[in-house]
Amino acid sequence: MQQYLDLLRRIDSEGIVKSDRTGTGTKSIFGAHMRFDLEEGFPLLTTKKVFLKGIIHELLWFLKGDTNIKYLVDNGVHIWDNDAYRHYNELCIKHGVLPVTREAFIQAAQEQTESPIEGYRFGDLNHVYGYQWRSWGCPDGRSIDQIKQAINLIKHNPDSRRIIVSSWNVADIEQMALPPCHVLFQFYVADGRLSCQLYQRSADTFLGVPFNIASYALLTMMIAQECGLQAGDFVHTLGDTHIYLNHIEQVHEQLSRTPRRLPTMRLNPAVESIFDFRYADFSLENYDPYPAIKAPMSF
Repeated sequence: MQQYLDLLRRIDSEGIVKSDRTGTGTKSIFGAHMRFDLEEGFPLLTTKKVFLKGIIHELLWFLKGDTNIKYLVDNGVHIWDNDAYRHYNELCIKHGVLPVTREAFIQAAQEQTESPIEGYRFGDLNHVYGYQWRSWGCPDGRSIDQIKQAINLIKHNPDSRRIIVSSWNVADIEQMALPPCHVLFQFYVADGRLSCQLYQRSADTFLGVPFNIASYALLTMMIAQECGLQAGDFVHTLGDTHIYLNHIEQVHEQLSRTPRRLPTMRLNPAVESIFDFRYADFSLENYDPYPAIKAPMSF
């Protein structure tokens, strides 16, 4: 993962200080590129411990086409709680409803209790990633399952240059709890290997990018298994690539550490469809990271 550390170092030394929607401020560069050969190991950061449980459950949640945090909360993953609660509060203001506390909101999402806002379920995020991946809406009322479409092309037309999944649905952006940061990914088949390139418009390089790398590497491995291919490269292309100013100290701590050998990710070979994977079907071997580095969140 030296290329990731090199990117952190580049942003720290060359980045321009910019404002952002959270009010925290960032050091930012525009345009970055990393490539990871998945045959060399699973690209999970070793210079700090990464929340793999959250990565796996979030990816399974996306693939279910789910857009409510209940599944995540039920499995002890709270990475979308703040976005869901902020979205709920915005709806409360719009509809003139007095909001419940954050704790009551999370409980209501788990229990799926009735909401006073018509058409809204506690915990909903609206048409975020899972919806766009699995049921992109068409003007004629149809929906498109982009994941199934991509897998079908990989199996039956692997030389296609249209094996693309997009989350950037312009018509839905304003209604989403959070516009997609990882907006588009493309698959490429050559020499029996499946590779994936992701374009990410906005990249929180200290907190978010290690998560994104591992998530899309895992997605590539899962689809490769269904399609009878080996996992190839994961290519990560980044737009606004930034470090939040309140993460600079933690970045320096991480840059003082020497990367360790990448771990190995094992997938249950009995799983034949990407939609049949469960959390227990993933096994990480030889992961020996440095301790996690705590950093404040920016919202």
